[in-house]
Amino acid sequence: MMSAAQSQTPLLSKLEALQCHFTWDLDPSKTKLLYQRDKLVDIGTEEGNSWLGHIYNLRGFIQYKLGFPEDAQSFFNKAAEAFRQMRKADDGPWLVVNYGNLAWLHHHLGDQAESEAYLSKVEALMKKYPSPSQDELHAEIYAEKAWTLMKFSAHRELVADYFQKAIRMQPDMVEWNTSHVIGLASTFDHSDTGLEADIFEKMRVAKEQDPENLYLAAYYLEQRAKKGERVEDEARELAGKILRNPLSSYSGMRATLRVYRNYVSIDEAIDLAEEALEQHPDERYLKRCAALTLKWKIIFFSDGHPKQSMIDRAISLHEEVISRYPHSSFVTKVDLATIYAKSNIAIAEQMYQELLKIDLEPADKQLLYNHYAKYLNYDRQDQNKSLKYHMKAAEIPHQSFYRGNSIKVLENVKNKRRNRMWREIEEFLENLQEP
Repeated sequence: MMSAAQSQTPLLSKLEALQCHFTWDLDPSKTKLLYQRDKLVDIGTEEGNSWLGHIYNLRGFIQYKLGFPEDAQSFFNKAAEAFRQMRKADDGPWLVVNYGNLAWLHHHLGDQAESEAYLSKVEALMKKYPSPSQDELHAEIYAEKAWTLMKFSAHRELVADYFQKAIRMQPDMVEWNTSHVIGLASTFDHSDTGLEADIFEKMRVAKEQDPENLYLAAYYLEQRAKKGERVEDEARELAGKILRNPLSSYSGMRATLRVYRNYVSIDEAIDLAEEALEQHPDERYLKRCAALTLKWKIIFFSDGHPKQSMIDRAISLHEEVISRYPHSSFVTKVDLATIYAKSNIAIAEQMYQELLKIDLEPADKQLLYNHYAKYLNYDRQDQNKSLKYHMKAAEIPHQSFYRGNSIKVLENVKNKRRNRMWREIEEFLENLQEP
C-alpha cells in the first residue's frame, strides 16, 4: 500500500512543472514582499489598466507568502475576472498562470482534489492554446513572467528576453512593448545623460504606439530633457493631463515631478504636487510625492537655509507618509532624518542611530550608510567618520547607485590626498571586491 507522500509524488511533479508564481523562484524576503505589496496597491485598480490581471496574480502570491491564504485566493479570483473583462473572453492562455497559482494554493491548503481540478484546467488550456513549439512558452506566459520578475528588479537580462519573445509572437500587444522599454530604461535612472541611443529610439517608438500612456509620456519627456531638449511647455501640458486622470503610481506624476525639478522649477514641482494632493487629499501616494518635492527643495535647492515653515510642512508630510506605509517607509524615514538635520541635529542623530540598529537588506544598508556619511560630512562637519561610512557602503558587495556614489567620494579623497586617511582609502579601494 502506498504512503500518502508516495501518492502525492505525481501531483507534486505536475505542480512543479507549471508556469506560475510558485515555480518562478520568487523567494524575496518579508521586507521586499511588504514593499512590493505597497507598490502594487499604489498602482491602483482603475478599469482599463492592461496589467490588472497580472497585478492581482502577484498580489495573491504575495499575500500567500505573507501568510494570508484566504486573501491570496480572493486576489487570484479577481485576477481571473480581470483577465476575462480585459480580454473579453471566458478563457484563454492568459489564465494558465492564474490556474497554476490556484493549483498550488489548494495544494498548500491540503485540498488535493481542488488542486488536481486546476491542474486539469491548465492542461486543457495548453491543449486548446498550444505554444509555438515545445521549447517555447506561450506569449501570454512570457509576458506575465517578464512583468513579474521586473517588479522584483531581478534577472534583467531574462526579463528583456521574455518580453522580446512575447512581443515577437504577438506584436500587437502594445502594453508589453511599453513595459519592456520602461524596464530597459530603468537601468539608466541615475544617469545624467539619459538612455543609450538604441533604447531611446525604442522608447520613442513605444510612445508613438502607446500615446495615451502618461507614465510612458512622462518617462520619455524626462529622457528628452536629459538629451538637452527644452521641455518646459510640454511638461506643463503633460501635468495638466495627469491631473485630469486617476492619480495612481502609474499616472506619470513622479516622473513629471522629476522633470519639473530638473528642467522647469522646483517651486512649480512643489505647487504641482500640492495641487494634486488638494484634489485627492486622502491619496497616500500623492502625500509621498508632495513630501518628496519638499525634500528636494530643502536638501538641494535651499542654499542650506530653508524656511522653518517649509521644514515643518516637510516633517509633517513625511510623518504622514510613514504612518500610511508602516511596512515600506524605510527610505522616507532616512529622508525625514535628513530634513531634521537642517533644524534639529539632536533629533536627526537619534533617528539615524535608530535606523543604524535595524537589520537591513544590503541595498537599504548601502542607502543608509551613504546618507549618514553625507549627514556626518555636511551637517556634523566630521569628515573622517563620514569617510568611514562611505567605506561601509562601498564594501557591501551589491551593485547600486549608492555604492557607486560612495566609491566616487572615496576616489576623490584618494586623488586629492588632502585628508590624512587618503592612504587607508587607497588601500581599501585596491582591495575592494566587485559584486
